[in-house]
Amino acid sequence: MRTRGPERWWCAAVVACVIGAVGGGVGDARAAVGAGIRASGWVADEPTAPARPSSSNATDGAAKTQRDEPGESVRDVSAVLAKIIGESKTPGMVAAIVRSDGGTRIVALGAAGVRKAGSEAKVTVDDRFHLGSCTKAMTATLCAMLVEKHKLAWDRPLGAALPELKGTMQSAYAGVTLADLLHHRAGLPDDLSGNGVWGKMWAFKGSGREARDALLPEVLKLPPVGKAGETFRYSNAGYAIAGWLAERAEGKAYEELMRERVWRPLGITSAGFGAPTGEESPRGHNGAGKPMEPGPGGGGASSAGADNPQAIAPAGTAHMTVSDWGRFVGLHLAGARARALGKPVEGLLLSEASFAALHTPVAGASGAGKDYAMGWMVTERPWADGAAFTHSGSNTMWFCTVWMAPKKGFAVLVAANAADKATQEAVDKAVGKLVREMAK
Repeated sequence: MRTRGPERWWCAAVVACVIGAVGGGVGDARAAVGAGIRASGWVADEPTAPARPSSSNATDGAAKTQRDEPGESVRDVSAVLAKIIGESKTPGMVAAIVRSDGGTRIVALGAAGVRKAGSEAKVTVDDRFHLGSCTKAMTATLCAMLVEKHKLAWDRPLGAALPELKGTMQSAYAGVTLADLLHHRAGLPDDLSGNGVWGKMWAFKGSGREARDALLPEVLKLPPVGKAGETFRYSNAGYAIAGWLAERAEGKAYEELMRERVWRPLGITSAGFGAPTGEESPRGHNGAGKPMEPGPGGGGASSAGADNPQAIAPAGTAHMTVSDWGRFVGLHLAGARARALGKPVEGLLLSEASFAALHTPVAGASGAGKDYAMGWMVTERPWADGAAFTHSGSNTMWFCTVWMAPKKGFAVLVAANAADKATQEAVDKAVGKLVREMAK
């Protein structure tokens, strides 16, 4: 069982490199990404979503998939992925390219490799992949929707939101706001082993909502590691608390709210929480290259686990197909593109004010985390003709990265069923090649 807090699976593997990579080309081996889509489905003014290839007509590819424009085939990028994973020994990989230029749609899909090391079962674009911390943008999106409904407020402090914890919560957290949580500026620790709370999260047997009700008050007893509103400290606990505030505001479990408010309106049907289950689903692979079967546990080299505790689902346990991930990315791409071009934000799941909040780093911030908005890193890239959005996710057994170029109107998403250094480099290489093709 792991003894450290949940930062182990995103911060250690990704965040330092995300922050260090933003001055370079596409990014380094562990760079990150983000993106989005229309409230009524794939494209607001078109009646049907694009078909996804099933395993019967696609093994390592997506050549026959039709996008939402009749007569146009989705480009198959499987060969690009196959070459890269052949060089890296990554078990399997999927990718998608989303385009937003009047309508938002997937223009390329690909899949290569195997679902499980030692197996001959091929990865397909219909397979579900774990998204790790790319769940964070989804949690922030849900919170923004509740802010629009006046169920939450960006500036409401925890002292007011959680009055029953006045006697037990560290006083330094009383002034922490929802925006602070989503910007990673709440002063919360990245190591949850204090008070034994991390071990308790693993041992808890109830639902995700019950786990958050029981355990997140314990997190707020831990001493702060920075000044609220100022110090950047990447914290999965902060996103777990944000999801907890959402479910308290609506009286429904975070998982239910995500399905009802975000995934369903976007036409996302393959999504769930935790490692994908089912005999025909891919398996994540630990650092030793061992396929990890879904179930409780830590996920280390000697563990039987395949994901992190459900208490921190809002921080990073979502899974879905790469096409469905593209639907979510398409939402943010459409909103960010409209804002970048000075056009009105219309017909989307979020308002212009919400996109501005989600996509804007803390004003005047400097140093570590200065480019972090809410679930997105926002930096500059020449190939993006300005702002580029990015994020990565990993639970140490899966790895994914997304890059979005709003002005250019495209996003690239790549996911793999391993997270070792070679796989991270392979994902970044795939992202880089697809970005260069789109940026020509």
